[in-house]
Amino acid sequence: MFDDNGSFLLAVFEFFIFCAWFMCLFWVFGDLFRSKDLGGFGKTMWSIFLIILPIIGMLVYLIARGSGMNDRAMAQAAEMQKRQEAYIRSVATPDSGKRSATEEIASAKSLLDSGVITEADFERLKADALGHSTKAAVA
Repeated sequence: MFDDNGSFLLAVFEFFIFCAWFMCLFWVFGDLFRSKDLGGFGKTMWSIFLIILPIIGMLVYLIARGSGMNDRAMAQAAEMQKRQEAYIRSVATPDSGKRSATEEIASAKSLLDSGVITEADFERLKADALGHSTKAAVA
C-alpha cells in the first residue's frame, strides 16, 4: 500500500488534518447552537453554509464569529456551575434548609432551657421564626 516512507507520512498527516477539521466542525456547530444572539433563521443559514461548503464555511464562521466563541463557552460553563451548585445545595439541605416556625421556636426553646442563649435571644429567635421584625421584638 505504501511504497516508501514519504507516502506513509503523508497519509498520517492527512489523517491528522481530517481529525482536526472534524473537531473544529464540532466546536463550530456547538458554538452555533449555544449562541443566544442568533435567531433560528441565522442558525439555519450558518448550518446550511457549513454543510454545503464545510471548509470554507468553517473558516468564514471563525473569521466572522470566532472572537465571541470563548465568551459563549465561558458563559455556558458559569451557568452550568451555578446550576450544579444550586442542585448540590438543594440535595444537601433537607427541605431546602427551611424549617417551620414551630421547629424554629422548639429549637430556640431547647437552647434557652439548656442555658446556651438568654431570654432576649430566645425572644429574638421567636420573632424571626414568626416573621416579625427584630426591632419590634426588642422594643
